[in-house]
Amino acid sequence: MDRKNLFAVDIGNSWYKSLTYDYGTECQYQLPNAIAIFDEEFYEKPYDDDDVDFQENLIIEVKSPAIVDKREIYYIGKAAAKQRDVSLTAYHNQKATEDRTYILLFGLAAYHAVQLHHGENEIDYTIDQLAVSLPTTQFKEKKEIFKQRLLGTHTIIFHKVPGLAEPKEVVIKLKIEDVIVGAEGACAYLGLTHDIDTLAIKDDSLVNDSRKGIIIGDLGGDSIDFVGIKNNKPVSSVEGQTFGINPFLDNIIQKISKNEMYKFDSRAELEEKLAAGQSEWYVEPYAGVKKDISKYIIPQLKLMAVKYLEHFDRVRSTSNEIKGATRYIAVGGAAKLAQKQIQEAAVKWSERGRPIHLTFPENMEKLNVVGLMILAKMKQLKNEQEQNNTANLNFIKG
Repeated sequence: MDRKNLFAVDIGNSWYKSLTYDYGTECQYQLPNAIAIFDEEFYEKPYDDDDVDFQENLIIEVKSPAIVDKREIYYIGKAAAKQRDVSLTAYHNQKATEDRTYILLFGLAAYHAVQLHHGENEIDYTIDQLAVSLPTTQFKEKKEIFKQRLLGTHTIIFHKVPGLAEPKEVVIKLKIEDVIVGAEGACAYLGLTHDIDTLAIKDDSLVNDSRKGIIIGDLGGDSIDFVGIKNNKPVSSVEGQTFGINPFLDNIIQKISKNEMYKFDSRAELEEKLAAGQSEWYVEPYAGVKKDISKYIIPQLKLMAVKYLEHFDRVRSTSNEIKGATRYIAVGGAAKLAQKQIQEAAVKWSERGRPIHLTFPENMEKLNVVGLMILAKMKQLKNEQEQNNTANLNFIKG
């Protein structure tokens, strides 16, 4: 496995989080889920290439069977978030069938390839095993479509690359050999129970608790992906809901824009501020003027926390397979941002006679991508074992 390239991507509605494993070397990246059309006429040439961070200036063109419109050039990630026509995810977006998914995913993989082959203008990069996620609401119907559109060879061109001579372009031929699609939430369970290096079970107590039942609530941007675990396996009667933090973030952004005359570039920018802690909950609409924005943030997080617990209660009440569940686990970036408010809401829930004793794991925002890398390694190991068995069988046959 150390001679293979593995790539895991948690396709979030606010962030794309990735882990890579190239010939045993690991890297991780995070890219805001934002795209914007690039227009040469309005492009502002940097004063000095040395002042430009490539990751904040990603301008790409994708030529791929997976993309419907192959003529456009896009800003992606942080570069897109700064544009006036930035496109963020729509509510209940369909990840497997939208161009933006492939533009961002291929762009992220190509960016990684450029880091590995710094200074080269033409790069061939092969991903032996790609692991990607889908919400539980889309997983069953869309996983095969998603897989087929990802397989094969895709061409990604980075334009206006800082530090390169004109035409300042890097062309990456990205070949994806194999794909495995995981369900959000179920991947988090893998991340909780297995070691990412050895793939062995690292939490026997959690596996033992699964005999009685475990419910995982993965709270993301536009979906809450519930997974019921019974006897160490997901149960079919538990599915996700169309509910997430993005509408609450949008409300916060709108209120701040209206009342404090400050406009966030994207949800990702606001999330970074929330993650930094309440001491950073202020904006500067004008130089030297600080405005406290906690009064806009806290009520929205409290409202989301209550609805999150309502969904938890509904799930445990409607599934006969896990009615005796003994563990309730909160995961996802949104759950981490609102952990305090969720815990406060849980106290009130207990006072009403409906206790939900939630566990908040360490690194809960990264568990899905960790689980995806574990899934990628397991699949690659299986492929190698099958190849070895076939080779041994051919040798015996002569």
